[in-house]
Amino acid sequence: MIAPDGMVRAFIGLGSNLEDSEGHVNRAFGELGALPLSRLVARSSLYRTAPVGFPGQPDFVNAVALLETGLAPMALLAELLEVERCHGRVRGAPNGPRTLDLDLLFHGDACIQQPGLSGPHPRLHERAFVVVPLAEIAPHQPIPGHGTAGERAAQLVPLQRVMRA
Repeated sequence: MIAPDGMVRAFIGLGSNLEDSEGHVNRAFGELGALPLSRLVARSSLYRTAPVGFPGQPDFVNAVALLETGLAPMALLAELLEVERCHGRVRGAPNGPRTLDLDLLFHGDACIQQPGLSGPHPRLHERAFVVVPLAEIAPHQPIPGHGTAGERAAQLVPLQRVMRA
């Protein structure tokens, strides 16, 4: 969806399970709001979740942010990767531990298939740690092929809220 001023609503998934996870996610909210041509519109509560796909690592702290942005998808992705880098993100094993993970979940209504970026995020509907915080701030957000975020969240296992936004 494009706003009348040309800004696009973009949803960003945030996650951390190393060092001060809550601190990394909370600082990232502020950094997202400071991105060029962007403003933070909403942020979910923080949720503690078990790791998926890589056993033997600490639990994650997850959340979702809503930005209004004038950045194109690949430009926004580049900014997200820079924020991760500033938090000490080292890319290791897929689904492995990390100081900060920022995933572009939606960029307006765009269907994106580019090297390094697919959107809407292809496994979003399977992941309570994304759907539940998304539903908190945007329950009517469509998840293509799976209803709205609120409808999909109701079908998933509830999450442990760490703190309110």
